[in-house]
Formats: sequence, structure tokens, C-alpha cells
Amino acid sequence: MTSSSPTSTQQADARRGSNAVAHTTVTIEDTFWAPRLQRVRENTLPMMYEQMKLNNYFDSEKRGWKRGMHPIPYVFWETDITKWVEAASLSLAAHPDAQLDALLDTTIEFIRSIQQPDGYLNIWFTEVEPEKRWSNMRDLHELYCAGHLIEAGVAHFQGTGKRSLLDIVSRYADYLDRTFGLEEGKKRGYSGHPEIELALVKLYRVTGEKRYLNLSQYFVDERGKQPHYFDEEAHLRGDDPRDFWAQTYEYNQSHVPIREQREVVGHAVRAMYLYSAVADLVKERYDESLFQTGERLWHHLVSKRLYITGGIGSTAKNEGFTEDYDLPNLTAYAESCASIGLVMWNHRLLQLDADSRYADLLERALYNGMLSGISLDGSKYFYVNPLESKGDHHRVGWFKCACCPPNIARTLMSLGQYVYTVSDTDIFTHLYIQGTGELSVGGHNVKVEQETKYPWDGAISLKMELDEPADFGLNLRIPGWCQAAQLSLNGEAIALDDHLQKGYVRIERRWQSGDQIVLNLAMPVMRVYAHPDIRENSDRVALQRGPLVYCLEGADNAVPLHHIRLPETATLESHFEPELLGGVTVIEGPATVVESEDWSDTLYKTTPPQSHAHTLTAIPYYAWDHRQAGEMSVWISTK
Repeated sequence: MTSSSPTSTQQADARRGSNAVAHTTVTIEDTFWAPRLQRVRENTLPMMYEQMKLNNYFDSEKRGWKRGMHPIPYVFWETDITKWVEAASLSLAAHPDAQLDALLDTTIEFIRSIQQPDGYLNIWFTEVEPEKRWSNMRDLHELYCAGHLIEAGVAHFQGTGKRSLLDIVSRYADYLDRTFGLEEGKKRGYSGHPEIELALVKLYRVTGEKRYLNLSQYFVDERGKQPHYFDEEAHLRGDDPRDFWAQTYEYNQSHVPIREQREVVGHAVRAMYLYSAVADLVKERYDESLFQTGERLWHHLVSKRLYITGGIGSTAKNEGFTEDYDLPNLTAYAESCASIGLVMWNHRLLQLDADSRYADLLERALYNGMLSGISLDGSKYFYVNPLESKGDHHRVGWFKCACCPPNIARTLMSLGQYVYTVSDTDIFTHLYIQGTGELSVGGHNVKVEQETKYPWDGAISLKMELDEPADFGLNLRIPGWCQAAQLSLNGEAIALDDHLQKGYVRIERRWQSGDQIVLNLAMPVMRVYAHPDIRENSDRVALQRGPLVYCLEGADNAVPLHHIRLPETATLESHFEPELLGGVTVIEGPATVVESEDWSDTLYKTTPPQSHAHTLTAIPYYAWDHRQAGEMSVWISTK
């Protein structure tokens, strides 16, 4: 007996699509995120601008770039400028600031001053190597820079209403449209570092110009086709394509066309930006083949190549992926930008299908892999986020390649957009953050007021305010980490199993102002175990409470961390420490520590080492490296 597979139309109908909301529609008023956002606005953004001035971003004479100079520096450093512009514009949209607005105007005037008559805009290929424009798209990031510039232009227009930067990026996009494509006389190239693809979709959405959407589609579809464009351009430069340092086009996801890709490979950030664009194109012009591609790649990532922190990319060699289950802790790369890309991709997937597995991964990357990338005071950053440290890995105030700081800033400044999505019939609540969402569903204005101490406490209250009663569905995510939850509406209990759809409990009714929903998510300390094929984590366990992954630090455990053993039967307790690391819930429990004192100069014995009792203390992973230098480890030995 056989059963027929669902058609593309049936599959699409089974999905619950929704639309993103502007970050300005959500006011964040909690004690966890709101102070961080304030620090970014008041401290981080001005400090970044000063760092760029100190590094002569805006002064070509002091910068020292000149025709024919070698070695080539980071030719894509203008993206530090444009990501800062985007972050500042996102901030202005919700929090007017005359001084920041003036800095933006000055910066945009600098950008305008380097735009060429034909619309082209790139500092390096204007000041240093104008004759090499588009000669090495594999390595030199021209379209990557264009993408971040376009994103900045869209954010600035939406945040301020000014067209100054939007007009600049539209001119550039028009030039790109004249330059690339399948038509005779155009280049059939694409970017070695994806980014332009998703940026063009953003520009299309704000301008309505379909040429931009078509160009994005071209860049995605042309990637990896034969004859391979990067081979051809290498020959034109007089280079041998076989000399490509990465040795494989998997590095930039151009080894085969996107619809044929089955594994997440190569540079992690490039992969996330490309997959985000794929999801955008599915959203704009439904394409079952592209949707299934995204599903296939997502499943491979989460089942084979994902860190528990939401970090991705296991090696510095390619800043990306290696092979299945190769997830080392001490040498983990897990770039901050890669976790941000993971947040971006899963946010887009949620709009295609409201499935809690996407929101679970978005939340994991947001609270752990991304948040660890910035210090509590907003002044220092991790580029790399390992899951183990000997005490020699620390945040710094800036990088020569400073892609992560402004990327973190723009993510935090747009945090509100990740809390909800809406459709014509439903509101979807993806994240639990205290504040107010001003939403529109089915033509009705709905205010959703969240009260919660999340992520420290799983009690969440949502109060609805409406101008008039309205029929729609309210969807509340039950996180994958939650093993027990309770829900009530206006004081009456609701059976979750009767309303659960793809990890969301859906309540459909005629809503009235004053309706109150109370959701309680159990937050016990959980032991998490790794797949047996992850060699590094054999006989080891990680701790998680709610969305937060925990770690041991030398500051709390005055013994070598690799000497600590956590028995399977140990009872673990948690409590809130308001004065520690800005206020955190810590985990404590009985453990043992193996002793090395009586081993002296002996390397091997026929008897096991002695051990003594120890009280283990763990803190949230995002908060490590804020006290004295010392060891850190996410995974704890059990034997």
C-alpha cells in the first residue's frame, strides 16, 4: 500500500505564514534587555564612531591608502561604517537623538562624496585600484560592501524619513542592475560573500522597484552554475583557479547551485546570509524548491553542526564548518556574526512557517551565541566565542577586522522585531520580553502588554487592549526546552494539548480589552548531553536553565575546571544573585574534584587519583570573562 506525497500547494497551505513587525512597534521595558539597549544607545554607538575616527575611516590622507599599495588591508572595512549607520538609524527610529542624527548626516555626506558618477560606491576601488573594479568578486567583497550599504540606506530612511542615503543606495543598485545579469553585455558574476542578495530584497520592499528583487533572484540562482564564474574571472586576472587558498568553492557556498546543496558547508557567516536571502525570496515569490532547500540545510545544521550555545563554525581555518559532529570546545570559532546570521535566518523561516523549532534556535543563538559577543557595559567584544578557555581569551574594544561590534549593535537595536509576527488572522508570540507590542491583525489594532522576569522566571502575563472586540488567533510559543507548562485565560485553565500547533498554543476567540493570558513555563536546571559522535563531549554534560546555557568559571570554582566531576545523581539548585554580573541566576550543586598533589613528577599510576567534595557554581555563558582572568568551560565531566 502506498500513500501519495502532498503537493506543493498542500504543503504551502499547511504552513502558517506571517509578517515581520517593525522594531518600533515593540517597546521593551524589562530588566534584562532594556538596560542593555540603553547602554548600546548611550555608550556603544558613540564609542564605535570614535573608534572609526581614531582609525581614520573618514580621512583618506591619514588613512594612508594610495594607488597600488600592498599588502592589501581589509578592503571591506567600509561595512563597519555602514553597519554603524544601520544601528544608529535603528536607534533613532525609536529614540530621537539630535546629536546622533547629526553624526549620521555627516557620515552620509562622506559616503555621498565617494560615490562615482555612474553610481558605483566602494572606497578601496575608488582610491586604490579603480582599474580592478569587479576583477575579483570571489575575494574582494565589493558586492558584500554594497549589501551592507543598501541595508543602511533602508534603515536610515525608515528610521528618519530622510532620503539622503536611500537615494545614494538606489543609484548604486540601479548601476548594479545595469552591470549584472543574464542579458548580453552584462557580467554573469555574483559575490564571494553573500549579503547583497538579502539587501536587495529589503530595498525592493521599501521602494517597490521589482528590478531589485529580480537582481537578488539572479544572484541566488546563478551562484555555482557551470562554467564557474570564479574560475573564469581568475583566468582573466592571469591566475590559476586551482591556487584558490580555500581549495574548494564550498568555502563560499558556490560549489553547486543552491537548490542542489544538501549540507551546510564553508564560511558560516556567508552561509547564513545566503540562506536568509533564500528565505526572503521564498517569502516574496513562493518557490517550493527554494523552501525545501532551506529546510534541508536547516535540518543538517541542527542535527550535525551546531553548538549548544547557538554558535556555528567550528574552525578558524575557514571561519566555518568542517565535518559532521566536529564541534571542538577550546578551538571553537563560533563567530559572533555567525550567531547573528543564524538569528536572521530563523526569523525569516518563522515568517514562512510558524514552527517553534525556528524560534527555539533563534532564542538559543540570541541569548547565548550572540549575547556573549558584547560585554555587560557594551564597550568590548568577542569576535570568537569558544565553549572552553584556559583564561587567555578576552573581549577587546575594537578589531582590525571590526565586523562583529556594529553587527551586534544593529541586532540589539532591532530586537523588537523578533518578539512577534502577524498575519491577517493571527498574532504569533515568539519571544517573551516584558514590554508592549502595538500590532495590527485583520485590520484591528491590538496592544499586547507582556509582564515577565524572563529569562530568570518562566511566569508570563499577557494583557490585551483593543478598541473594539475582534476575532483572531493568539499563538504562544512553548519552548522546546520546557517540559511542563500551564496556561490560563481570564483565570480559567486551558489544556495545552488541545490547542498546540507546531509548538505554539493557539487560542482563537473574540478578544476583548482586558483579556489576560497567564503562561507558566517550568524552568528547572536541565542536564544536556551531546551526541555520542561528538568526541570532545564524551562523558560530559552541559547545564541549561530556560533559554540560557551555563558555564563554569575559575572565578567561582577555585580548582582546575577539568578536575571537576558532576555526578549524575547530584541535585542542582538555582537562585538569583542580584549583585553578581548585573544580576544573574546561578546554578549550584555538589560535585567532586580529582586531586593531583600526590602525583608529583609521576605521569602514570595503576590507581585512580583521589578526590574531594566541591560545590560547583555555574553562571550564564553570556556573562563569562567579566571578572579576573581564568578558565571557562561549558561542558563538565561526569566520570
